[in-house]
Amino acid sequence: MVDFSLISNTYDRIHQHLVETPLLESPFLSNRLNKRVLIKAECLQKTGSFKYRGSWSSFVNNDIENLKKGVLAYSSGNHAQGIAAVAKQLKIEATIIMPKDAPRLKIKNTQSYGANVIFYDRIKESREEIGAKLQKEKNLKLIRPYDDPFVIAGQGSLGIELINQAKRMKLDSADVLVCCGGGGLASGISLAFQGLSDRFKVRTCEPENFDDMARSLQQKSRVKNKAMDGSICDAILTPTPGELTFEILEKYAAPGLVATDEQVLEAMALLFLHHNLVVEPGGAISLAAALNQNEKIDSDALIIVCTGGNVDPVIFSRALDLIDA
Repeated sequence: MVDFSLISNTYDRIHQHLVETPLLESPFLSNRLNKRVLIKAECLQKTGSFKYRGSWSSFVNNDIENLKKGVLAYSSGNHAQGIAAVAKQLKIEATIIMPKDAPRLKIKNTQSYGANVIFYDRIKESREEIGAKLQKEKNLKLIRPYDDPFVIAGQGSLGIELINQAKRMKLDSADVLVCCGGGGLASGISLAFQGLSDRFKVRTCEPENFDDMARSLQQKSRVKNKAMDGSICDAILTPTPGELTFEILEKYAAPGLVATDEQVLEAMALLFLHHNLVVEPGGAISLAAALNQNEKIDSDALIIVCTGGNVDPVIFSRALDLIDA
């Protein structure tokens, strides 16, 4: 089971491998939303995503002898890159199962770290079934993308970092908007807040029609999405919340928020225009939710966690077109 002690110990073991991504004041967004708004620019993390944190945690918390035959992961891109990058540094072979429609940039980046990439059809095939077969055949160590105590602990390091930064900036409470697919980041941050300051509250942010976590929290049981494609937010499209992550978020998270693809594109454009940040759709959804559901946020301060910067050039171009529109 993951708890604050595991998150704290993990942070001590991995922080030297991480970038302490900046927490930025946003006068523009503060004025627009009529409250203090800060941006946690996690898109500047190594490999361009918070997933690097959970990847390091998975390696340092597992017995290295159990990893020497190789590791296995499934991911649409960011978890894949994190696992592949850490495995390369530790000279461990990595096999990654990726959907064939994953952004080309994420596929190329994963392959550049030397990982063996296997493709699947996310509509017709199950990555879990493919992974189970490979795991058995090659005796690989499976590292799940979110529903894993060590992964959650690694993502929780962002929560510790954020609280320390907020204190230095004289901020002692806020709603913290976090993108949510399976819930690994949101649950890790929530546990970190419980250990350090429960005046900070996590709000999960998801694409419209793919808001399984928000609906699950509302209904107090895990529900599934009806579709697995149809949004530009590829990094956070999951069939249903993780069992462990939902259990944590049901206890500690505030109600979830949603945003449309068009709202996400606008958020990407604003982040680039006002903060020089390149943020992928799944990473910008937290800002999109803040801009369009501000009436559902009662706090006087907001922290927008921008989680990934591995954006497809075509999608980014669509966002930038809005600047001149």
